[in-house]
Amino acid sequence: MSKLTDRELVDAARAGDSEAFTALMRRHQRRIYRLALHLLRDAGEAEDATQETFVRAYGALDRFDGRSEAFTWIYRIAVNLSLNVIRARRPGRKLVSSDDPRLEGILIAGAESPLADTESRELGRALCEGLDALSDTLRTTLILVGVDGLNHAQAGEVLGCPEGTVAWRVHEARKRLKAFLVQRGFVPKGEEGAA
Repeated sequence: MSKLTDRELVDAARAGDSEAFTALMRRHQRRIYRLALHLLRDAGEAEDATQETFVRAYGALDRFDGRSEAFTWIYRIAVNLSLNVIRARRPGRKLVSSDDPRLEGILIAGAESPLADTESRELGRALCEGLDALSDTLRTTLILVGVDGLNHAQAGEVLGCPEGTVAWRVHEARKRLKAFLVQRGFVPKGEEGAA
C-alpha cells in the first residue's frame, strides 16, 4: 500500500479504507512532527499537534478537494494548529536549553573533538534563538523551506500565499538570522578576516 501516491491513499481512505489513511499518516508523521517541533519549540506540544493534525485531517477527508497535494494540505493543518497553540500561550519566549530537541537537527555533523562539539552546540543554540526571535510568519516560512525542504511553490500552498511572497520571506528570515548570529559573534565562513 505504501507504493500508492498520497492522492490515491486519500481516495482509498475516503472510500473507507482505514489502512490507507494509516499509510498516509506514517508517510508524513515525522515531517509533521519536525515542523511542529520547530514551530512550537516543545516536544510534548509537537507530539500533541502532530496527533491532532492527523485527527483533523481524517475528519476532513471529505472536504479535501484535490486542488493541492495531500501533503501540503496536511502541512497547512499542522501549521494552523501550531500557530493557534503559539497564539494561545502567554507572552514570553522560552530560552533554548542544552537538551532542546531541535538541536539534533541543527547540529553540525562530523565534530571531531570535544571543542568542535561544544562550538557546534553553541552555534545550534544560537540558531534556535535566532529562529525564535523571528516573527511567526518568517519563522514558519523559513522552517518549511530551509529545514523541511519544501520548494517555494509547496510552501506557498501550505501558507496560502504566492511563491514570490515565500521567496521574500525566506530571504528576509535568512538576512535577519545572519544578523542575529553575527551580533552574537558567529562570523560566516569566508568573512572571518574581513573587518
